[in-house]
Amino acid sequence: MYDFKIEAADKATLYKDLLSAAEGLTAGEPDPIANMANVAALIWETLPDINWAGFYRNVDGELVLGPFQGRPACIRIPFGTGVCGAAAASHEVQRVDDVHAFPGHIACDAASASELVVPIVRDGKLIAVLDIDSPSPARFSGEDEAGCVALGELLAKVL
Repeated sequence: MYDFKIEAADKATLYKDLLSAAEGLTAGEPDPIANMANVAALIWETLPDINWAGFYRNVDGELVLGPFQGRPACIRIPFGTGVCGAAAASHEVQRVDDVHAFPGHIACDAASASELVVPIVRDGKLIAVLDIDSPSPARFSGEDEAGCVALGELLAKVL
């Protein structure tokens, strides 16, 4: 059994510890679904003020819901549609302070106010996106983005 209690006074330490725990959870495990499931649970247990954390997988050029924590979610998202689709199409992080102002936003959970989506790319190919939502506007900072990008880089090796 894994029992990670990650609490830190500052975000840099929080994300360092989160990354270390994710490395431990995924080390030696070749199954990408198992790794996504454990990392989604780890994020859910670690990050404050979020209401959804999980993955959308690239399946034949469409995002398909993967392991997550939170309320039931949209199952399929076309590339270029919504925040996740924008990240998938551009291979660029999407940090959105107000999802309701984002053109084409897909409201899977009406309680979500801000969102951070990190594309997970290996050898130029999109594997998945890491999607984290919060009920608070402007929840995600540059430090959150940097921490989640580092997590995405780790995941690109194990998914």
